[in-house]
Amino acid sequence: MSENLSLRTFVVLMKASKSVTEYVKKDIGRYDMKTTDFAVLEALYHKGDMTVKQISEAVLINAGSMTYVIDKLETKELIKRQRCKDDRRAVYIHITDKGKQLMDNIFPKHQKAIEELFQDLSTDEKKTVIDLLKRIGLK
Repeated sequence: MSENLSLRTFVVLMKASKSVTEYVKKDIGRYDMKTTDFAVLEALYHKGDMTVKQISEAVLINAGSMTYVIDKLETKELIKRQRCKDDRRAVYIHITDKGKQLMDNIFPKHQKAIEELFQDLSTDEKKTVIDLLKRIGLK
């Protein structure tokens, strides 16, 4: 029986995904953080103020879990909720100076760890992986 390349591709992709996830979780754990906390802070750090829905869509965490994560980060004074001046129903999440300082410290180290993860791939190979994964992600 011939090998099913689609099935093999799927299995290899899932194993790689698990490996990368564990690597990232371990790296972020060095800073005594959960990956969800880091993801929210990273989104706000790079994109600025966002609504809970925008953050949820950006970091792929469901809205129900997002409230818990935001509450924890707010308790640590890393973020704060701000009502929109134009629409009081809208609430924006804002990274505090304390949150920015934390990310200024840990993000470059995290970025270096990610670069090390992909160090064996050439620039062209990285571009190819990006293109292929985007094509798969459109399904």
